[in-house]
Amino acid sequence: MPQLTALDAQFLHFETATNIANIAGLAILDGDLNRADLQGLLERKLPYVPALRRRLTTVPLGLDHPYWVQEDDLDLDYHVREIGLPPPGDDRQLADQVSRLHARRLDRGRPLWEIYLIHGLSGGRMGLYTKIHHAAVDGIGGADVLAALLDLTPEPAPPPPFPPERDEPPPAPLAMVARGLARLAGNPAGAVRFAARAVPHLDEIPVVSWIPGTAAVSGLARRLAGTGRAPDLPALPAPRTPFSGPLSGHRRFAFVSLPLEEIKQVRKAFGVTVNDVVMTVCAGALRAWLARHGGVPRQPLVAGVPFSLRAVGEEGPGNQVTIMTAPLAVHVADPAARLHHVRHAMHRIKDRFSLAPARWLREFSESMPAALMGLASRSAFALVGQAAPPINVIISNVPGPQFPLYVCGARLLCHFPVSVITEVSGGVNMTAFSYDGSLDIGIVTDREMVPDAWELAGHLRDALEELRNAEGDLPQ
Repeated sequence: MPQLTALDAQFLHFETATNIANIAGLAILDGDLNRADLQGLLERKLPYVPALRRRLTTVPLGLDHPYWVQEDDLDLDYHVREIGLPPPGDDRQLADQVSRLHARRLDRGRPLWEIYLIHGLSGGRMGLYTKIHHAAVDGIGGADVLAALLDLTPEPAPPPPFPPERDEPPPAPLAMVARGLARLAGNPAGAVRFAARAVPHLDEIPVVSWIPGTAAVSGLARRLAGTGRAPDLPALPAPRTPFSGPLSGHRRFAFVSLPLEEIKQVRKAFGVTVNDVVMTVCAGALRAWLARHGGVPRQPLVAGVPFSLRAVGEEGPGNQVTIMTAPLAVHVADPAARLHHVRHAMHRIKDRFSLAPARWLREFSESMPAALMGLASRSAFALVGQAAPPINVIISNVPGPQFPLYVCGARLLCHFPVSVITEVSGGVNMTAFSYDGSLDIGIVTDREMVPDAWELAGHLRDALEELRNAEGDLPQ
């Protein structure tokens, strides 16, 4: 039966009027769809997309994590909406509209998703904004949901030859209560087991890793467990920036497409990975922005870098993700040296992650009593976000298909992620998605902290050009 994991439930509990857990995407299409065609497409494909046909049902007294229940009578008139842009229908107007839509919380009494057709975009294009709650999918799962609604050719593909699977119904209320009480009774033992398992990985956990002696304790625990020496991780407190601290309830969104071939040229010239180049481009953009707004700090920023815990080819509902922290060398003026710093930091994380995937976020969530998780999550977010945010910025890079896709016959020109910012992870999120020869980057900011997200988008272009013009090889 589909029950939310503890980590899934965390994304419900931390949500407030200012911390909003929508993950979304803005597709730009060549052509203009109508609502009836899109609803027809959804009627054919939704039975095969479980994440979009489930709604929440809660456990009495909040004794356990909620369950998903299959919604057989989806109200597509509610979930599929359309709006129009006034002339001239430019990209900034589109981004402003997405900013407003993204800041609205989803109705928890319905399946947790909405799609907006946005008409009136210049150049014979239209926007398709799709958002879903983070409790239902992670970034990889969200990309899979999008892929399920797309076609490889302008002609829609026929439905799969097999019938869609049906979810088992959730337990009756009394059974839910019994299961919740049993879980509650086992939580103290679970917390002890988490504490024991967590000791070798304390230096991976933001905030905890700053405590003096944490790295030594973790290293000793690994040696006693016979796992050997693991690569050291940086333990840098995040410097204060103009985008640190409590968020407002308002968002700003901007987007930019960078030629993937240019990214690959830099990768080849410096012998690094595409992800190293993406991280360095983001570092260069943030350095340029900070130079104009309060000054560049003398130490690296701390970037939160999401990692998927899914095995290759693995599918499944919910969140299978963790987050690692990495120093982001905005303090380094030379772009080639900056790339070297980023490469070194990312290699240390990957080497550590390959030895033992950082599952502390999921295991910590599972160790907490469900009945207390909501209050604990919100209190912890408020305390850490105001006192000592452990992360300055979220940067993520999601690989996508390198061939064209279609929606109801309209070609998908580009797809920009629209992700999450929180008081703990900083007021800027840069998420990249590679598609059909482009690197499409969506930038989400807090309106009060970074009022003009387009300024950051422009700096991303400049940072890539700066890398392309850099001379010399990276230090070895």
